[in-house]
Amino acid sequence: MNKLTSYRGVLWVLLLGLVMATGAVQAAERLKPFVLASAGPGTVDAKAKEVKEALQKGGFEVIGEYSPYENAVVIVATSDELKAAARKTPRGAYGAIVRIGVTQVGDQVQVSYANPVYFQYAYRMDADLTPVAEKLGQVLGHEKEFGSDKGLTPKKLRKYHYMFGMPYFDEPYELGSFPDHAAAVKAVEEGLAAKRGGVRKVYRLDLSPDVTLFGVSITGEGVDEKAGERYQMGVVDFDELKKTAYLPYEVLVLGNKVEAPHMKFRMAVHMPDLSMMGEHSFMKVRSSPPLVEKALKTMVGAGG
Repeated sequence: MNKLTSYRGVLWVLLLGLVMATGAVQAAERLKPFVLASAGPGTVDAKAKEVKEALQKGGFEVIGEYSPYENAVVIVATSDELKAAARKTPRGAYGAIVRIGVTQVGDQVQVSYANPVYFQYAYRMDADLTPVAEKLGQVLGHEKEFGSDKGLTPKKLRKYHYMFGMPYFDEPYELGSFPDHAAAVKAVEEGLAAKRGGVRKVYRLDLSPDVTLFGVSITGEGVDEKAGERYQMGVVDFDELKKTAYLPYEVLVLGNKVEAPHMKFRMAVHMPDLSMMGEHSFMKVRSSPPLVEKALKTMVGAGG
C-alpha cells in the first residue's frame, strides 16, 4: 500500500466519522409533540388528582381542568419560568402553559403532556424550555416522546406548515378588534360565560397588561358538531398513545385584538404524521376549521 492510498483511507475514515457524528446530532435534535409520563392501572379521577398534587408540589400552578369527553381529563398548568419565557415574544403566550392529558385506555390510565421544548420552537419563542421539560419529567415522569415517528427539527418547527397553501403560526384566526385590551378581554369573558358558539372557559392567564391567554373547550353544542373537540379527536386521536393533551384550544387577546391559532396549523403541528387522505386524516375533518373559526367568532361576538 503506497502513502497516497493510505492517506485516502485515513481521510475516508475521518469523513465517515464526521458524517456519522453529524447524523447523530441531527437525530438528537429531532423533537416530538407529546411525552408519555406514565401508564398503569387506576382511574382517571384518582390519577388526575395525583397529577395535580404532583404539579403543585413541583412548583407548577394548576390554572384549569376539564373533561372534554368520557374517560379523559385535561389539566392545564403554568409556572414562573413558563410565564417569564412567554413574555419575551408577543405570541410566546401560547407557550405559557403546559397541557396534561389523563386518559383511560383499556385497563390502563395514560398520563401524557405537550412537550415544552417542541412547542418552544413551534411558537417561535425566544426561550429555552429545556429546564421546564426536565422538571416536568421529574414531577410526572418521562417514559418516551411520541406523536411523530421521526420527529421534527427545531428549524422545521420554527417555520412549520403542513404543506403548500396551509397556514403558518403567524396566520391565526382573527376573531375581533376592540377599543382596548380591557374591552377585548371583557368580550371574551362575556362570550364564554354565555357559552356562545358552544365555547366554554377552561382557564384564563394574564401575562401582562396587554396579553391575556384563554383556554377554551369547543363542544359543538348549539353549532355543528364537527366544530367540537369530541368529533375531531374521534377522528384523529386513533393511536394507542392518546394525544388528549392537544386540548384545550387557545384564544389570545393581544393588545386590543383577539385571535386563535388556525386549526389547520394547530392540528398539523400537534399531529404532523396525519395523512391527507383516509379514514383518520385531515380530509376527514376538512369541514372543521371554518366551523371552529365560526364558533370562536360567535363567542367573541363577531360571528352569526
